[in-house]
Amino acid sequence: LFIAKGNQPTLHRRLKTLPWREAVLNDRTDETGHGRREIRRMKICTVRPDLPFPYAAQAIQVKRRRTDHRTGKTTIVTIYAVTSLPPGRITHAQLATLIRGHWSIEVLHHIRDVTFREDASKIRTGTAPRIMASLRNLAIGLTRLIGWTNITAATDHYRSHPADGLQLLGLTT
Repeated sequence: LFIAKGNQPTLHRRLKTLPWREAVLNDRTDETGHGRREIRRMKICTVRPDLPFPYAAQAIQVKRRRTDHRTGKTTIVTIYAVTSLPPGRITHAQLATLIRGHWSIEVLHHIRDVTFREDASKIRTGTAPRIMASLRNLAIGLTRLIGWTNITAATDHYRSHPADGLQLLGLTT
């Protein structure tokens, strides 16, 4: 499964021009949580031979309609993806689950980029970038493990109270 974003303009444009209006609705979910209601609609098409993605068998369109309960604001986002899985290999619900799994990876990258400013890091040579990414992932995992749901708030707390962090790690005397 590959999610086509703006950094793949040719692929994204070709996926966008597929005959989505004629495509059958394959999966629909309606969930409420985190102060919002989210409706996701998924359509699947067989890909055209000129699609610039090797081994692509199917194209996927997901329209996500999110309504914030607090503000009443509704946003609609459309994403496109391709998969090498041929039709019938997995169910539509399983394919929707794979896409949701990809979003959870995106959330981790977003936290690393925004909270830990990973993109602004000057560490660029050897294995140091991979080590730093591992340390950031460890910090996020530990923060969630002890019950924080807001990683930014946890980071701010332990930056202001480093002794609390040392105590959690058993490094205080």
